[in-house]
Amino acid sequence: GRPDPSVPPSGVSCSGCGAELQCRDGAAPGFVPAEKYRNLSEGPAGAERLRAAVCQRCWLLAHYGRALRLELPPEQHRQVLSAALRRPPRHGRGPLLLYLLDVLELPDPVLPQLPGLLGPDVPVAGLLVVGNKVDLLPADGPGHLGRLRQRLVAACAQAGLRGTPLVDVRLVSAKTGFGLEGLISRLQRSWKCAGDVYLLGATNSGKSTLFNSLLRSDYCKSRAPDIIDRATVSPWPGTTLNLLKFPIINPTCDRIFRRQERLKEEATKTEDQLSSEEKKYLNHLKKQGYLVGEVGRTFQQPKSSPVVDFDPDMLSYSIDEDPKHSSRQCGEREEFTHNEVKDARWCFDTPGIIKENCVLNLLTEKEVKLVLPTLAIVPRTFILKPGMVLFLAALGRVDYLQGEKPAWFSVVASNLLPVRIATLSNADAVYKKHAGQELLKVPMGGEERMKEFPPLVPQDITLKGIGTTEAVADIKLSSAGWVTVTAHAEEELLLRAYTPKGTALVVREPPLLPYISTIRGSRITGTAAYRTKKPPSLVENLKVTGKR
Repeated sequence: GRPDPSVPPSGVSCSGCGAELQCRDGAAPGFVPAEKYRNLSEGPAGAERLRAAVCQRCWLLAHYGRALRLELPPEQHRQVLSAALRRPPRHGRGPLLLYLLDVLELPDPVLPQLPGLLGPDVPVAGLLVVGNKVDLLPADGPGHLGRLRQRLVAACAQAGLRGTPLVDVRLVSAKTGFGLEGLISRLQRSWKCAGDVYLLGATNSGKSTLFNSLLRSDYCKSRAPDIIDRATVSPWPGTTLNLLKFPIINPTCDRIFRRQERLKEEATKTEDQLSSEEKKYLNHLKKQGYLVGEVGRTFQQPKSSPVVDFDPDMLSYSIDEDPKHSSRQCGEREEFTHNEVKDARWCFDTPGIIKENCVLNLLTEKEVKLVLPTLAIVPRTFILKPGMVLFLAALGRVDYLQGEKPAWFSVVASNLLPVRIATLSNADAVYKKHAGQELLKVPMGGEERMKEFPPLVPQDITLKGIGTTEAVADIKLSSAGWVTVTAHAEEELLLRAYTPKGTALVVREPPLLPYISTIRGSRITGTAAYRTKKPPSLVENLKVTGKR
């Protein structure tokens, strides 16, 4: 579709990303092709149709997994966020910041920037830090969630968040629901309905997924899911472009009591007592992650299907046809009454803060889908001798230069990224021949793609082993994943790690999963690899029976 610069912006936000709908500029947020835009906006019901519409970018993300590159500089994301936080306090109190970080990205690159983003003039009432995507990481031993939480607390301390009261630190999976009922209870106990709540975090931290989960929970007003559309969710960085919001329910004593009764009743159920549809959905979640939880609703019956997606008939337009409106007339679209929202406190989803020095910024949308893990990560462990090299696709490389004994290298990355083992003598030749090709997979596109891709640059690393069952450090290869190193006690290793020029390489000590090398099968004869081993999934709020 073509733009029409003569048509003024609509003043109506896209229900998927929050950008203002417009047909003036195809490279700007909120674009709808001019002919579709006119069909939507004409007539007395035009405003209602626009409010139910999504922009071209959200349409393509939701239905085709395609991402349109927009002319939206990172600074503009920050301006939207900063302007929202600097609004005068409503209800006599500043907002609560719900900062979401991806535990795979620890140390979080954006958290230390938070004080500068807020500035001294932002009246923040509190900060609640939430570590997301814990479902993707296998349990490497008893107490692994406690160790992850300690790392989260340490990251908050290192970020220097002085002057902002830290309310709590939680671990959740916005995707599988793990930890969300506990998060909602914590918010309702400590924050109640005292003021607005802002979801903050870096791109790809899962804010929009959490927003959608909270929208269909006891945290929002009971009618909100029928009125407010879900945010667009995509692995592409920077999906949310402006503010999205839903009204927070007031957690009165009666509501808290009814909610606790529901949670108690659900905790007595076993998997055998679930309906066939609930079992099917639970098994779907188990394939997604190691930690699973159900998010229920106390004050309204849940939808018949727990998996809700965009309804094509309710969206703005099809790819190759003129807009078609559903049998449900736009005039019947539900709206909040004045009394429902006049004193409401709101939960806002904000644009993600762009991560600098991140390898994802160098990748195409197809490559991003391969690099970002969406299913439970199965660790891959290799035993290397000095003089051997490990490649993680063509995005990272670790050379074992010096050491007396073999050491174990466990890769924690998307299951779709290949790991290749080479020797120091032929590693450069392997990279030159196979980067951009199927063997190393990412980047993809052959020699032409690699001409524009930054070269790998080295960093020397010295480590001292702790023992054969406990790792000494993680070598984090930007956002492509990391390699956990386990070595004999007191064994000194000299390593050289590579990442693409302009991306961050981090040595994480202590490692995030110190006992990860124990999650492995038997050694594959004649190779450096061990067979992979996938631990079972854990369901959070169901009664455990004797059988697994």
